[in-house]
Amino acid sequence: MKKLAYILFFSVSFLLIGKRSQAQDYKTAVGLKFGAYEVGPSIKYFMDNSAALEGIIGIRDHGVVVTGLYEIHQQAFGVDKLNFYYGFGGHLGSVGSGYYKRLGGDDEYYNGKHILIGADATLGLEYKIPNAPIAISLDLNPRLELARGPFFDIAPGLGLKYTF
Repeated sequence: MKKLAYILFFSVSFLLIGKRSQAQDYKTAVGLKFGAYEVGPSIKYFMDNSAALEGIIGIRDHGVVVTGLYEIHQQAFGVDKLNFYYGFGGHLGSVGSGYYKRLGGDDEYYNGKHILIGADATLGLEYKIPNAPIAISLDLNPRLELARGPFFDIAPGLGLKYTF
């Protein structure tokens, strides 16, 4: 876990130091986010060439979680239409009773309804397909659960979005 924290720290540091460029080819995108814990609709809105807000409604077994993220985008590896992004935000949700898998940890049984609230981060790559209104993203989503924890986990995510 400590190694992963160092890798994330150095990756984000590298991204922050990197040269900013026009990072996106669209203003708004709507689509689906497939995560390790939740799957659901998402919307991303660019406030300027590099800063975006993203909202995700994650539907999970026995519950729902709403996540809001502030993201910074910049061109990756000098490849047109390929962008790094990183950011932070929070989540709020609710889960009912049932077994829940934790990545790299023991499963937990919730025996009633519980509130979920915590801090989120994201680090990923997004590719906007040339001449098509489609963007594909792959990311890691570290989060700190405060209401049911505290505990920390990292979930991979895949996003498919229609851009306009």
